[in-house]
Amino acid sequence: MTDALIGRLWDGRTDRGVVRLEWDGDGIVAVAEEAGASTAEPGLSIIPGLIDTHVHLGSHARGAAADPMTWPLVTPAAERSLHIAANALACARGGVTTVRDLAADGVQMAVARAFDEGVLAGPRVRTHGQVGMTAGHGDLFVPPRYPHRDPVADSPDECRKLVRTWAREGADGVKIYTSGGVLSMGDKVGWRNQTREEIRTTVDEAHALSMLVAAHTHTAEGVDIALEEGVDSIEHGTGIEERHWEVLLERNLPVAPTLLINDLIAQGHGGVPEEARRKAREVIEVRDRQFAGAGRAGVRFVLGTDASGRFVGFGDQMAEVRLMAETFGWSAERALASATSDAADAIGLGDTVGTIAPGFGADFVVVRGRPWQRIDELRREGIVAVVSRGRVLHGELPRA
Repeated sequence: MTDALIGRLWDGRTDRGVVRLEWDGDGIVAVAEEAGASTAEPGLSIIPGLIDTHVHLGSHARGAAADPMTWPLVTPAAERSLHIAANALACARGGVTTVRDLAADGVQMAVARAFDEGVLAGPRVRTHGQVGMTAGHGDLFVPPRYPHRDPVADSPDECRKLVRTWAREGADGVKIYTSGGVLSMGDKVGWRNQTREEIRTTVDEAHALSMLVAAHTHTAEGVDIALEEGVDSIEHGTGIEERHWEVLLERNLPVAPTLLINDLIAQGHGGVPEEARRKAREVIEVRDRQFAGAGRAGVRFVLGTDASGRFVGFGDQMAEVRLMAETFGWSAERALASATSDAADAIGLGDTVGTIAPGFGADFVVVRGRPWQRIDELRREGIVAVVSRGRVLHGELPRA
């Protein structure tokens, strides 16, 4: 059965004016110019669902109810799956219809399949398994002497096997580390994470299995390594320097800047220890010297928030888009594209979501205002309805 909606449409790239949008299940079948603008609901617009390329869904869905570090370690997988689904749905209520979890395990992958198969109505979830080293950034979220830990890889052969394990599990890609991190306690941002041979092997095996490789890095050296080894995206990228711009532009490589989270950590939100606050201040100092120029140069920043519910909340992604526009000096339309059509392409879904056109998935948001003209109007409180896979997940559609 075909559903329809009349409204002012921004399709992911351009303002299409008032159209009649038709979809059948999870497929847009028509976008036709509507003769009379008076048939559209005044003040409302249709935009593609936002796409957050960097989230962490595996936290307690009621935030303050549990210690964020120990709760995932002591909670059964069956119980965690309910929280992961709830967190994904919270993103959807905030207008985000696709997320990519960059520290996923089999539980996130199971939830993603449940959404894909229609067992639960929910957003699209892409998953990347971690390939990191013992005592690396990905390992140091677990208390040092706690014996039950996520898998790590400490040789090229172990890296290759872990990539294959994630592929068997159903991951869409892998995440690697080319520097230390902010929230991992006991390391330094500038620490090396894995050897070149280990990283090279991981990238080689992932690409052989058609998996994307996302590279966490906060240092200039980490960006060097990521670029030289051929990763598919840069996560955080606070160490990007002017000398990197040419390669980033030539490859059109996406960078998820995760602006809000580092600002919030530096300010002490979430009860973080002073060590994390200090590290956040250090990476912000480097970031703020480089990012504005990189944005003006055309470096491909896309929406990636590092949302975990502890700092950036699930469903608060629109605030990150507004901050990106301010930081990079972008037009409203450029900022909105970075969170829709461009973000979709960055995670390999550019022919499926992020654009409202026949043949694409039926993911869109009805909002108040014209956020592609005035980015300040892109606000959670302005959401009227959210549709993902052709189903209303939040709000109520105006009548066609």
